[in-house]
Amino acid sequence: MNVLITGVLGMVGSHMLDFLLEKPNIKIYGFCRWNESMDNIEHLTEVINKKERVELIYGDLNDYASIQCAIEKSKPNYVFHLGAQSYPQTSFDSPIETLQTNIIGTTNLLEAIRKSEYKDALIHVCASSEIFGRVPEHKLPIDEECSIHPASPYAISKVGTDLIGRYYAEAYGMKIMTTRMFTHTGPRRGDVFHESTFAKQIAMIEYGLQEPKILVGNLNSLRTYADVRDAVRAYWILLTINPISGEYYNIGGNFTCSVGETLEYLLSKSKVPNIEVVLDMDRFRPIDANLQIPNTTKFKNHTGWEPKIPYNKTMDDLLDYWRLRINNGRKFLNR
Repeated sequence: MNVLITGVLGMVGSHMLDFLLEKPNIKIYGFCRWNESMDNIEHLTEVINKKERVELIYGDLNDYASIQCAIEKSKPNYVFHLGAQSYPQTSFDSPIETLQTNIIGTTNLLEAIRKSEYKDALIHVCASSEIFGRVPEHKLPIDEECSIHPASPYAISKVGTDLIGRYYAEAYGMKIMTTRMFTHTGPRRGDVFHESTFAKQIAMIEYGLQEPKILVGNLNSLRTYADVRDAVRAYWILLTINPISGEYYNIGGNFTCSVGETLEYLLSKSKVPNIEVVLDMDRFRPIDANLQIPNTTKFKNHTGWEPKIPYNKTMDDLLDYWRLRINNGRKFLNR
């Protein structure tokens, strides 16, 4: 069984790689660019060097020829399309790159698969809960049929990703399923996301690398948190338990709180008391998706999936992840 993962060097892709390595008889191909950071899979260097279970192959979603080559090399039975420009804040400054990578890049991938010998591969297209954007309270919790009101170029790009996946399933009979994953986090989360920058800043303060002030953006938005390790398990189940081509699912955790409450929890775990909280206007979005609360009944009823890792452990592990990196002498920007 061959599995191709786009975005294998990201948080989700690297955890998917860890998850699949626990299963026998799977050869995993990681689709990545040559100049990307290998930090998230550094612990697997020995395994990757052997090229027995894992092989990294060059690929760029904006380079159709490289995608064709990657598909021919990997001969996939399963494809997890996790690669994207994934940071909403960046998309306000770089909307064209975001739209190009996430919409055209997804089209490039699906078109290359469609024209290959591996058209019958089971494919997961990862959209995002951000497609729903600003949802009025009377529509909470958000189900799959909720109207969309994307609040960033990133969210708009994920609307395109979602619709393209469904189109290729319907138009060409490809075995594609789409997910709208709500906030998912844990170790390896990028430091541009709120809970991860909180944890990183706390760790830097503990090691004397930042004065005891933590910079924050909007603390009032509500988020429902899931652990990334539960997320990749959900993605595997998506393709292996009665997969239905063209279906689309909301997936998310079962713990909801405000961004400010997440900050309070992480501060309660700090070894430094009385850290000052400072609003940084550069961390505010022009428009915020402020009520991210999912209805995941459809996916749970279809697959039996439930989140297993509690919120406290997710946040504790995230904070310890940053402490370990900083303790090992790594240097990071104050962002």
